[in-house]
Amino acid sequence: MNAPVRRLSLLVAFLFASLLVSTTLIQYVFAADLNARPDNRRTLLATYARERGEILVGQTPVARSVATKDEFKFQRTYEDPTLWAHVTGFYSFYGAVGGLEQAENSLLSGSSDKLFYRRISDLFTGRRPQGATLETTLDAKVQKAASDALGDARGAAVAIDPKTGAILALVSHPSFDPNTLAGHDLGTVDKNYQALTKAEGRPLVDRAIGGDLYPPGSVFKVVTAAAALSSGDYTADSTLPGGAFLDLPQTTTNLPNHDNQPCSPSGEVTLKQALVVSCNPAFGEVGMKIGADTLREQAAKFGFGDAPTIPMRVTPSTVPAELNPPQLAQSAIGQYDVRVTPMQMAMVAAGIANKGVVMQPYLVQSVIGSDLSVIESTEPTELSEAVTPEVAATLTDMMVGVVDEGTGTKAQISGIKVAGKTGTAEHGTGRRAHAWFISFAPADDPKIAVAVVVEDGGTAGSETGGGAVAAPIARKMMEARLSR
Repeated sequence: MNAPVRRLSLLVAFLFASLLVSTTLIQYVFAADLNARPDNRRTLLATYARERGEILVGQTPVARSVATKDEFKFQRTYEDPTLWAHVTGFYSFYGAVGGLEQAENSLLSGSSDKLFYRRISDLFTGRRPQGATLETTLDAKVQKAASDALGDARGAAVAIDPKTGAILALVSHPSFDPNTLAGHDLGTVDKNYQALTKAEGRPLVDRAIGGDLYPPGSVFKVVTAAAALSSGDYTADSTLPGGAFLDLPQTTTNLPNHDNQPCSPSGEVTLKQALVVSCNPAFGEVGMKIGADTLREQAAKFGFGDAPTIPMRVTPSTVPAELNPPQLAQSAIGQYDVRVTPMQMAMVAAGIANKGVVMQPYLVQSVIGSDLSVIESTEPTELSEAVTPEVAATLTDMMVGVVDEGTGTKAQISGIKVAGKTGTAEHGTGRRAHAWFISFAPADDPKIAVAVVVEDGGTAGSETGGGAVAAPIARKMMEARLSR
């Protein structure tokens, strides 16, 4: 064999070997990963032939698969769609996107390893394969109360059972109709999806657990108060500066009170009074005295810095790592670069309500098989002890004062003691402030903890924003739960 033919033979042999290796890799080594790719349309279309499990609120399916006569076999449909959109997410040609559809896709589709033996049983019995059903912890009355009260406003509301961590409501506005994204006409689905991605207010974003995080404003003063009380250097009766302004070191800028008026006629307040009237100078002073490390450590005990899964991933809330004294004073009142999710602030309220213990929040109570057997069930899990029971009791008394006689009177419920804290969070010059309220009730035996934020809902520079706008929403949520 001459040299050119030999070289050609070697090249052909190399190409055949490369083809054999690549085919082996694709068909055996990478097969599972390729099948699981969200952009693998062939696999996605094959899953339409299997009935996905339902998503239940109480005994009502808010997401289910309905049999069709077309080639896709099943159509995913959503009941009361805008109310539950961010809870369910949607399932379409884009795959499982957002909410429980994405977070628990393997269970809903029936492909989870937890369902392996059930799939084997289906194979031998000839039973039609289908996904598992998810039973949520949500309370439909609380969810609807929150959504109705938010109305056309942008914002979010979260409610938690403080003793278990079960999520009772998870609302984000604006919302959307997932049915418009679950159809079998690819062109229409794509058009609707593109319209939603460009829509004003970004309705696809779940503001309750992610998106662009919010400055918490004065609701963060509860965390600062917790750090102060836990340090042992402060009590509810400790005296603090309560003038109209607090002189800040290292700068010519002062920290003003929200209305530029003194917090009390004497120019001094107790720690409890400071929380009741939401005194900025007092909490700025406390923040600088306790120090940045103490403030960050206290926030971390409430869950700041964590990314819990509920099972959707919650974006971590943050307190800045490096703070000079003026920045620390601003951070202590929930400004500067402190950023939170409504879920995190609901966890703060729930932790205080539960005698200082923060429970792991969760949205799925049970996973139910096609034969109605319970495959798994969530047990309440302690996340951390944020404060001692004694400090929690003091904070509760202070927060009751906020609702009884302070900035949160619009959260009052007849015959029930409510603990709460208002907040108005500035987020840019010339922009209206976000209105906040966190609360729990009954204060002596809490059944529900709530966090509400209304974007641009308050009047910039006025603490009445959280009290006037967000507190009534929280009250309606608490009333809905307590009237059960």
